Amino acid sequence: MRMPGTRRILRLWRCPDRTDRACYAGTLASKTSAGTEGTIMPARTSKAVWNGDLQSGTGQMVVGNNAYTGDFSFKSRFEEGAGTNPEELIAAAHAGCYSMQLSAMLAGEGKNPTSVSTSAHVTLEMVDGKPTITKIALDTTGVVPGMSDEEFTKFAEDAKAACLVTRALAGVENVTLTAKLSH
Repeated sequence: MRMPGTRRILRLWRCPDRTDRACYAGTLASKTSAGTEGTIMPARTSKAVWNGDLQSGTGQMVVGNNAYTGDFSFKSRFEEGAGTNPEELIAAAHAGCYSMQLSAMLAGEGKNPTSVSTSAHVTLEMVDGKPTITKIALDTTGVVPGMSDEEFTKFAEDAKAACLVTRALAGVENVTLTAKLSH
């Protein structure tokens, strides 16, 4: 029996067919004890402030409840200046989400990973006169005892399709993946 007001997660990571991407991708249900449908995750909030014009102005981004604060500028975004930029934050979110998704899928099949490390490289180019993310390259390395390279690659590809951030960035036409198993 659950405590009043708690949420129940149905079939979070244990899908009968690990190739069933819809199962992993979020066909989750959640109900409060009152039986009404609700959301499974709280809304997440970050903010940014920009001061001045585009080329000489400066800004600051705050992630979550001050978990990270970073300065950004025209030079940090479009050149090689000091500070961060929105694309680096997208890359960090993608790498983090993908690593969690792959770990969950592996563990769901009893293949508990020791670690999954992912880098995401975001390419920003001008398309039709507008800055556009044209490519994201995921590079992941897993330490998974007893797993073959081929099996890891299959899990890695399935995780790419199921990753929440990959799906949120569906407008990026070129999302590549390099996966390797470290022994």
